[in-house]
Amino acid sequence: MSRFERWSLWSSTLAVSLTGLGFTWAKYFAEADDPWAVVNHPLEPWMLKLHVISAPLFVFAVGLVTMRHIVPHLLNATPAGRRTGLVMVWTIVPMVVTGYLVQVVTVPAWLLPLAIGHIAAGILFLGGFLLHRVRKKTSD
Repeated sequence: MSRFERWSLWSSTLAVSLTGLGFTWAKYFAEADDPWAVVNHPLEPWMLKLHVISAPLFVFAVGLVTMRHIVPHLLNATPAGRRTGLVMVWTIVPMVVTGYLVQVVTVPAWLLPLAIGHIAAGILFLGGFLLHRVRKKTSD
């Protein structure tokens, strides 16, 4: 993986992860002082906007490393980082698909399950991503 690919993947993953976790906290765990408040925390809309802006950069970065890193490692059955790499590969599609669907679905009954799926896939991806790097450093 080139330095630019590594930088773009790490910076976009950091951006999308921090904004996603921040939005999740603000929306589902923060409590508003005003019972009539539309948002639970003043940062909630900002976290969402930054998350939606950083997500395409993240998808681009994943696409950037797919042909030179992911595909060759899958084809060669590279043992180093295989499990954590597979966690990321198998969670990326549900994470991206649910991320787009929560923005466009209008059926209220579908929104919470989509959001839960998106959050779960995102946390699994982030865990796999961080462990992938830790395992790589220990195998160097």
